[in-house]
Amino acid sequence: MNNQKVDEGNKKQDEKLKTTERTNIEKKLDVTGWGLFFVWIGIAFIADFGLAAGLLGVGVITLAAQATRKYFNLKLEGFWVVVGLLFVVSGLGQLFEIKYKLVPILIIVAGLVMLTSSVWSKHFVK
Repeated sequence: MNNQKVDEGNKKQDEKLKTTERTNIEKKLDVTGWGLFFVWIGIAFIADFGLAAGLLGVGVITLAAQATRKYFNLKLEGFWVVVGLLFVVSGLGQLFEIKYKLVPILIIVAGLVMLTSSVWSKHFVK
């Protein structure tokens, strides 16, 4: 009977350690992602890469951060996947000089969806 209590205590301690490790990994990934973002923006400004390369770089960094989260079995953040894809699509649109205003419209739609979901979400209503 005492062995069972010890085993349960060990399981709880292991779960707590795993949660702490996950939290530490998440924090490190967040700081690393933001650090890469600022370094990239600085390099893009200094080297005068242009808007297309700047947007593509930010999109790749954002998507790479989410891929890294997936690699470490952390929860994928759908919002940041959408943001990363919008940056990549915007960068490609600039790179290939697509004349259609599809990308700005997609960005506006994404913003409107976020706004309406925050207004109508049950999470904000008490």
